[in-house]
Amino acid sequence: MSLGPAGASLNPEQAENFEDLEKQFAVKAVQHMTTYWAILEKMKGSNLRLTKMDDEIYEHFKKEFPDFDPKETIDEDKMKSKEGKEKWRNFMMTYEKTVDDYNFGTMLRSNPKFEYGEKETIFAMRMQFYAIEIARNRAGLNDWIYEQAHSTENNSKP
Repeated sequence: MSLGPAGASLNPEQAENFEDLEKQFAVKAVQHMTTYWAILEKMKGSNLRLTKMDDEIYEHFKKEFPDFDPKETIDEDKMKSKEGKEKWRNFMMTYEKTVDDYNFGTMLRSNPKFEYGEKETIFAMRMQFYAIEIARNRAGLNDWIYEQAHSTENNSKP
């Protein structure tokens, strides 16, 4: 059995259980999602830097996706269409050597107005997450999470 363009072959008797591997990926994606949410509860997104390259990623994202509106719901079908995948792949490959786990799967809210939920969350690549969340943070669209977390604190103090 061949695995991709590198021509590496897989011996089924030596391979890890793919179901276990998928579970490990899912666990990492959920950990990333919950960690990000916890950070947004402790710090306004507009004050947050996700990478050392936020400025570069943001400028590149605006240039490559000029019609993207961070306030709007992501059209997952458009994003994952043949054309969308190609455009995103070209964008992401720019960061292959500079951003760790640039192509690792993660969870992304389809709309910044909602918490993560079954209908509000899509599976995306890490660079898609970075680009979109950097744009949302710069627009102040995630600040409500911090404000909501701290409004209950303020209301419970005597």
